[in-house]
Amino acid sequence: MKVLFLFTNDLRLDDNLGFIQAIKESKTPNNNPATVLPVYILDRENPWPVQGASAWWLHHSLSSLSKDIHEIGGKLILREGLTHKAVQELALNYNADAVYFSRAYDPYTVSEQEKIRAWCLQNELACKRFPGNLLVEPETLKTQQGNYFQVFTPFYKSGLKLEKRRPQKFLKSELQASEIKSAALTELELLPQNPNWASDFDQQWFPGEKNAHKHLKSVLANIIENYSNDRDTPSIDGTSRLSPHLHFGELSAARIWDIVSIQLPFEKSEAFLRQLVWRDFNAHLLFHKPHIDKKPYKQKFIDFPWKKNTKHLALWQKGQTGYPIVDAGMRQLWQTGWMHNRVRMIVASFLTKHLGIHWSEGAQWFWDTLLDANLANNSGGWQWVAGCGADAAPYFRIFNPILQGEKFDKEGTYIRTWVPELKYFPKKYIHSPWTAPAEILAENNVTLGRNYPEPIVNHKESRDWALAAYKELS
Repeated sequence: MKVLFLFTNDLRLDDNLGFIQAIKESKTPNNNPATVLPVYILDRENPWPVQGASAWWLHHSLSSLSKDIHEIGGKLILREGLTHKAVQELALNYNADAVYFSRAYDPYTVSEQEKIRAWCLQNELACKRFPGNLLVEPETLKTQQGNYFQVFTPFYKSGLKLEKRRPQKFLKSELQASEIKSAALTELELLPQNPNWASDFDQQWFPGEKNAHKHLKSVLANIIENYSNDRDTPSIDGTSRLSPHLHFGELSAARIWDIVSIQLPFEKSEAFLRQLVWRDFNAHLLFHKPHIDKKPYKQKFIDFPWKKNTKHLALWQKGQTGYPIVDAGMRQLWQTGWMHNRVRMIVASFLTKHLGIHWSEGAQWFWDTLLDANLANNSGGWQWVAGCGADAAPYFRIFNPILQGEKFDKEGTYIRTWVPELKYFPKKYIHSPWTAPAEILAENNVTLGRNYPEPIVNHKESRDWALAAYKELS
């Protein structure tokens, strides 16, 4: 049997259930190489196409996957176009008997996969869909009333009771290389050109399945045991930074859970494993409410009085708000393609509740600049902070950027790293430089409004506006 296997966000061989099964089912009795056509389609018709920083990651992840497939005798076929149309064309050219793929959960890819299934049915091809990169499929966890969960804690507790899927190992197999033409990886134009704003990325990030497993080993050795204490301190390396590997499926969530659970007792790993369940929770919400990438989960926010202020939006994007913890986060994001999770919440709260700008503007910026840009996490996270998402209680909570800085960056180390204008500022004033005496500003060569901005909004006035707007909702 000849199987076309469509890769999506499952760019790995280990624990890739569909790919492993395709190899098993396409082997002949005399043990000839498996007749599997590995395919990746870059679909820019997707309303949330892979772009910006995550396109850089995708390029290198595809390069890694292509080498891994080449090592077992196969060839990864790359194409650009509408997913279901490209699959149809390739299946006909390959004379495929079946099309297999891992399940997707975002609205657009779900729709494309349904079109593939319908076409296969019409043309008498077998079509198999395998579990995707979640711990639990969206139909599995239900409330006592038979509905999907809208609150995380009961979702989490219910999920812990389920027996976890054991990941499948990829046993080295031999594939039969196809003569079908593939686009060159460079033809997909995933890397930035002029300017090459990602020139430093390859010093910090190492995409690909083999590197993902190496990184997980490092996280196990150095991060997980202290994760619950260190994860909120942006100046130290206390988070896993596994999110890009997870998003592109270089590691499966099931494999991570399995490895961590074997090596550490639950009480030492729970804080870390809980984040994998948060990831599932967001994916389940998007699956059941596919509009939340653009529209609020809570309908009462439809008419929320968001402000249109392109100047403030641009200053926030550039890390020029005058609030050091916010500026540090936005600059870290631009320079590295990643931002510490605690700081993500701070900058999101600032955009939506201090500047009053619609959460979707922030979600779009994160989509362009994050290496781990994931639609479910991005939409869920932004709506949670803005107050209009599921389980966003109290929805009117407003992070004070000064107090958040003082609490989570006590010495100002994170700020000094990403806001060099304030590198030698005393910690007493580093979170609110506008309160520093003139002599402190002079000693540090800081002129507010010239080489470091004054606050673009007043904290108290912005807070009062936000509280009044949220009060109107209730």
